[in-house]
Amino acid sequence: MESLIFVVVVTFLMNTPFGWLREGVKKFSLPWFLYVHFPIPFIVALRLSFGIPWKFAPLLILIAVLGQYAGAKFRRKQTATA
Repeated sequence: MESLIFVVVVTFLMNTPFGWLREGVKKFSLPWFLYVHFPIPFIVALRLSFGIPWKFAPLLILIAVLGQYAGAKFRRKQTATA
């Protein structure tokens, strides 16, 4: 259980800066695609190294999306105040 929580937290924290970067580029461009997909192999490797079963993959995908969303929201908030 502790390993799942660790992987969830790392997944969120790993995706937050990529969401921040993604918010600054044109949607569906090459950089946008890379920012969305670059963390995925690392999350899969982390999941496998901790022995977390496949049934938790949807949870990790959701957490990754939330991390991307949080990063994008931070950037929008930062540019709105500037």
